[in-house]
Amino acid sequence: MECVFGMVGKGFALVVADTSAVNSILVHKSNEDKIMVLDSHKLMGASGEAGDRAQFTEYVQKNVALYQYRNGIPLTTKAAANFMRGELATALRKNPYMVNIVLAGFDKDTGPSLYFIDYIATLHKVDKAAFGYGSYFALSMMDRHYHPNMTVDEAIKLAEQCIEEIRSRLVVAPQNFVIKIVDKDGAREHSWRRTTKD
Repeated sequence: MECVFGMVGKGFALVVADTSAVNSILVHKSNEDKIMVLDSHKLMGASGEAGDRAQFTEYVQKNVALYQYRNGIPLTTKAAANFMRGELATALRKNPYMVNIVLAGFDKDTGPSLYFIDYIATLHKVDKAAFGYGSYFALSMMDRHYHPNMTVDEAIKLAEQCIEEIRSRLVVAPQNFVIKIVDKDGAREHSWRRTTKD
């Protein structure tokens, strides 16, 4: 019952993900961070099969770092999104990754951006996105309350409303969530929303 969602506000992008590692009817852990920091100004929230998610996100993270090391400049968020899309498209015809990605980044020239990339290599630049069973409720809440010029406080409040809706509506709802933000000051963890302890 995974859930990853994100939105773009005024000068920042935010990504939220549940922290449960689940297999069938078993919860293996409740503190799995599914939002990877790609570089100083990029966040990648991923949902999907645990092995595919871990392998693909680490592969992307290392290749983004390799590009920066070789060329002396980081990839833009758009370039990183297109790199991921290309890798998923190539793998789709060989050994597909069952991974859905919400990529958030901040670039000096273009500001904050959010990209929706699913397991069949569909790529869209969006203002808000969600994956997983919780997406039905998160997208509904964001459709109603989201606006492009949101402040950080407004976005956090909306993320908390989405989390509460997911917890109250899903039969088997994830209990813990992590919220991360990327802006001109870089990518960082904002907070955790817990109902169960580690």
